[in-house]
Amino acid sequence: MSTFKTLRGFWRLLYFAVRSIYLISRIVLLNLLKGTDMKRAMRIRKEWVRQLLPAIGVRIDVQGNIPDYPCILMANHRSYLDPALLVHDVIACPVSKAEVANWPIVGHGARATGVLFLQRESASSRKKTLNGIADKILEGNAVILFPEGTTHADPQCRQFRLGGFKLAAQEQVPIVPVAIEYRSTADYWIGDDTFLAHFVRRFSEKEMLVYVRYGQPIESTDPEYLMEKAQTWINGELKTIQKSFS
Repeated sequence: MSTFKTLRGFWRLLYFAVRSIYLISRIVLLNLLKGTDMKRAMRIRKEWVRQLLPAIGVRIDVQGNIPDYPCILMANHRSYLDPALLVHDVIACPVSKAEVANWPIVGHGARATGVLFLQRESASSRKKTLNGIADKILEGNAVILFPEGTTHADPQCRQFRLGGFKLAAQEQVPIVPVAIEYRSTADYWIGDDTFLAHFVRRFSEKEMLVYVRYGQPIESTDPEYLMEKAQTWINGELKTIQKSFS
């Protein structure tokens, strides 16, 4: 990696850290002055993401109808950047793996803006998270869920987990399928790659191209139907996006 690219990567990391600290400080101060307001915090986060992503070289191609109503957005999972790509356009509560809560700066920002944390290996944590999703929806929020349960580099979705679809069927909440694909597979955040190493390496590049596609809402009292329809739609969109690369 050239010296210039390395400097660009570290400059963007510094920018990310400073902007994140500003986000957290602003939310904390407003909470002290005006009382806690999660909707306000999520609007501030959206504003922050819309400033941050272009500044660190992320260019997003978005198509489809952006949901502005209570729903569960079900997306395939490529990178830990995925939630930011969605809250760029949607005011929603993402579900994230529990480890993110302990990340410097990122964890504080996530907790302050309505992120739900999940220990995937824990049955009690999964149940608690599903209850949390139900509560957020009842409060009038959208929730972002990655039903594959992990990031990966497979061209198509891995088998979805049924839990979120059961909740949607039971509570009669619409599912909005979302397909996410990166122009370069090097931008996938998989395996044991650490946050710092991946950030500096990938954001040292001039730009990162990402494609986000929102589908039509799917409603049913049959969770298997919801899961199959969402996964089939996302797989179709991923195939279309990947074909466009060649």
